[in-house]
Amino acid sequence: MDNTVGSLNWQQKSVILGCVLGDGHLRKLEGRKNAFLEVNHSAKAKEYVEWKYKILKDICKSAPKERKIDKKRKALRFFTREHPEITEIYEKFYKDGKKIVPKGFRLNPLILAVWFMDDGSKTKKGDIYLNTQKFDWKSQRRLLHALRMIGIKARMNKDKKYWRIRIYKDSLLKLVKLISPYIVESMRYKLPV
Repeated sequence: MDNTVGSLNWQQKSVILGCVLGDGHLRKLEGRKNAFLEVNHSAKAKEYVEWKYKILKDICKSAPKERKIDKKRKALRFFTREHPEITEIYEKFYKDGKKIVPKGFRLNPLILAVWFMDDGSKTKKGDIYLNTQKFDWKSQRRLLHALRMIGIKARMNKDKKYWRIRIYKDSLLKLVKLISPYIVESMRYKLPV
């Protein structure tokens, strides 16, 4: 059964791409034609989950639902419908079951904002990291290039045994200027300034 709706708009595509770089998962069930997005965050991120849902609502099966992770932790989760444009993204970003970053990938401020809200972190010293440890070296280099293409200088930084991206201090103001219009109030604590 094909349960797709119309074409994705720019905002929906950007949020989906930001989710793919961050905490989102694209899945394609065996025997099905198209892929879908799963959004899953801690219940503490309710405002953020609702923001994502509001943008993706017309391609979703149902509203976010709370689920128990264990005795103390709860999460909120929702799924989009299967969609041909999500399938196109899936085919570019998943190889042999692993997330990758395709050649020529480009960021825009909204993709970067979602990626930052999902996987950005700030240290006590004010350093900003994008936790890209799940990506292979080649994919991380492509992400560095995509950041440089929009004027953000960054480098690879070793976190114990894995690599992640560290934003240069002289690019922090540029980063904030680009993503601030999209940052949900409850996620502003991650911003460096």
